[in-house]
Amino acid sequence: MSAQEAISVYTNLTDLYSSLGTSLNHAERWDNLAEEFEKRFGKKPTYIARAPGRVNLIGEHIDYALFGVLPAAIERDILIACAPRDVPPSSPTAEAHHAPGSVIAENLHPKYTRQIFAPTPKNIDNEVHIEGWHLDIPQQLRWENYVKAGYYGVLDEHFTGGAALPIPVDLLVTGSVPAGSGLSSSAAMVVASTLAFLAINGKLEGTEKVAKGELVKMSMENEKRVGVNKWTKPPPSCPCLPPSYTSPSTPPLTASPTPLPGGAVLVCAHSLKVSDKALTAKRGYNLRVVETLVGARALAVALGIPLDPREKITYREVVGRLANETDVGKGGAGMNVDALMEVLARVIASVEQLKPPGSTDPEFGATMEEMVALSGLSKEEFHEVYMSWVEVDATHFKLYKRAKHVYSEALRVLQFRKLCLDTAAAPADDNLAVLKQLGNLMNESQTSCADDFECSCEELDLLTRLAREAGAYGSRLTVTNTWALRLGAGWGGCTVSLVPEAEVDSFIKKVSETYPPYKGLTGEALSEVIFATRPSTGACGACLFILFSSSCLLRSRPFCPLYPSFFPFVPLPSHCRVKILTIW
Repeated sequence: MSAQEAISVYTNLTDLYSSLGTSLNHAERWDNLAEEFEKRFGKKPTYIARAPGRVNLIGEHIDYALFGVLPAAIERDILIACAPRDVPPSSPTAEAHHAPGSVIAENLHPKYTRQIFAPTPKNIDNEVHIEGWHLDIPQQLRWENYVKAGYYGVLDEHFTGGAALPIPVDLLVTGSVPAGSGLSSSAAMVVASTLAFLAINGKLEGTEKVAKGELVKMSMENEKRVGVNKWTKPPPSCPCLPPSYTSPSTPPLTASPTPLPGGAVLVCAHSLKVSDKALTAKRGYNLRVVETLVGARALAVALGIPLDPREKITYREVVGRLANETDVGKGGAGMNVDALMEVLARVIASVEQLKPPGSTDPEFGATMEEMVALSGLSKEEFHEVYMSWVEVDATHFKLYKRAKHVYSEALRVLQFRKLCLDTAAAPADDNLAVLKQLGNLMNESQTSCADDFECSCEELDLLTRLAREAGAYGSRLTVTNTWALRLGAGWGGCTVSLVPEAEVDSFIKKVSETYPPYKGLTGEALSEVIFATRPSTGACGACLFILFSSSCLLRSRPFCPLYPSFFPFVPLPSHCRVKILTIW
């Protein structure tokens, strides 16, 4: 399983970017970062860590129901150049940049200022030996806090309770993922930071190699430290593997690639609609979590599935129990994809039982009293299990519509994946029919998100319609962190469209001319909000949790060739031949 493998090592950017190059001159970026690092710090970078942004092709708001989703790392990324800093033994440790493990962090973007910080040892019960570290990370969405978050996980995992001290480091950050676009620039910053600190401290080579899954787990925990609180029960293996029954004890870090058919690329477009998260949480994401969890319990009760009194069953677990699925957490194999697809098709009809008896509400919303009755719990038990830990603002709860979306979307993910795999296994031929089918599934997903899960908005609905009119096979909203209990997760952000490769330029031109918020945007300003990409190296639409689908680390060597089919040969500086370590 890839999660258990050590981070892979390559020796050139060709393998990293493969046939990418649709929107960026990668060589120029790497060259500029390496040269700027040397100008600022007076030495060459030892490593460059990379983590891409991500886009979710299909599978929205079903991961916390424990169904698989299909994300892809995109071409745009965060890069962190770094090198150890020599600190003479006589240096005064009272100065932050002389302290053990101190960090001098700079950002190529001129609006971000230099930051200097250092962790401090934390003693427990006044014992002499170090039990941990303290690193001040204010709950503010500042760029350096994402760097600190990545660092803290490394300190906590590798420098607790021992005599070794972390190495002082200099680092320089740059990024091409548009901030605030819903393409996970902040998560990319955290995972690149985690990777950089592991590398500088020798945790990726030799006898202390960190496995891919360990890096993912660590990065997940690290992101919590900047206020992103993950869902309390990890989702199962997401895209590309048959979703399987998952319990808290089941290792969820499994993934396999799902190649997209040739002839099309992805185009990401920012709606420029930013959800007011402080206002929408109680009526948006938080409410959907409650509706999804309660709906699963209500459906289990209606279908006669035995439940523990305080069990928070998920929609995926309902399916597993209906099919007498062997518990993979206890060594069972679980259902194969075909069996799961067949059960999903049957269960979709069962969600009719979530309509409140005698309801005349066309939206099929249950009152609080009706919802408690459907759950089979007492009012007190219901509140403790489902309402005591989250704030929601609603008088009616649309259990039926949310269940309809979750099950139909879970089936669409498997259908999408099957089409991709069947096409990859078949003789090379015209992929037009398959691309149209994939596009139809994306369009159906958007309709379900808008009508049944109600996580879209007017801007996203308009942008996806204009994308189809401009020639996309399919277009839908994309949410990168639905499983993270952060305020928002929808109701704004980006769309992703599947577009004929030969028509990308004309497609972008048409959308930019017809989508009102893009009026007047040209050049770099336009490319920040709408751009083409291919699934980034190592991801191929594959990674658990949507998070960390492809990250890599590059270590200095003499020189690096580029992929000649998409851009001319432009060598990096002599010190920048690279060693590449990728997660997926």
